[in-house]
Amino acid sequence: MSIPTNDQSLRTGNQADLQTSGKPLGRDDLARLVARDIAPGSFVNLGIGQPTLVSNYLEPEQNITLHTENGMLGMGPEATGDQIDGDLINAGKIPVTELPGASYFHHADSFAIMRGGHLDICVLGAFQVSATGDLANWHTGAPDAIPAVGGAMDLATGAKDVFVMMTLLTRDGVSKLVGTCTYPLTGIGCVTRVYTDKAVFLTGPDGVQVRETFGCTLEELQALVPMPLRAADPS
Repeated sequence: MSIPTNDQSLRTGNQADLQTSGKPLGRDDLARLVARDIAPGSFVNLGIGQPTLVSNYLEPEQNITLHTENGMLGMGPEATGDQIDGDLINAGKIPVTELPGASYFHHADSFAIMRGGHLDICVLGAFQVSATGDLANWHTGAPDAIPAVGGAMDLATGAKDVFVMMTLLTRDGVSKLVGTCTYPLTGIGCVTRVYTDKAVFLTGPDGVQVRETFGCTLEELQALVPMPLRAADPS
């Protein structure tokens, strides 16, 4: 079965609609997509790396409250120019702005927010995500690799939803979406969505569903990842 692209609504064998666009997404386009998908009124933590870009694309009317694990609630977009304050940074040491009502607190209190189930969503990067939503993002297991746990384990288990942002393939062309993670795990069965340059995936106990694709057909996507894919059920 051939599935067309170019922003058409696609029909697969399971009668689900699959949206596609004409090219893979860049980092900023991906951040914009994630920002759009965050429900209004959510409390959200953005992990180090690609996820920090999401703050630049949240709309005021969404009323999103951003948390950063180094002790801030009410973080705004990345700071530039005269906005930069060396004492006002996120967990990735990137200068950020503050929104009206922002607050600051002890590192332990910040982790209590994470561990206590007070975050609706966290957006994290990953080395691997399994078909059932296992997350590996703190260590590749290589002898010369530097482990970087940070707050990832607390976020993965404490947030109500875990979104992952990553490129689908490594530099060697190997899929980061895998049947079973081979790297040390950060969390088990915690990831609900995976946003990549080539597609948005929904993960869980029922396997991997594809919500939309970017610059490729479902068949071309299937050739890149080592587990069965199906178009997501309409919702």
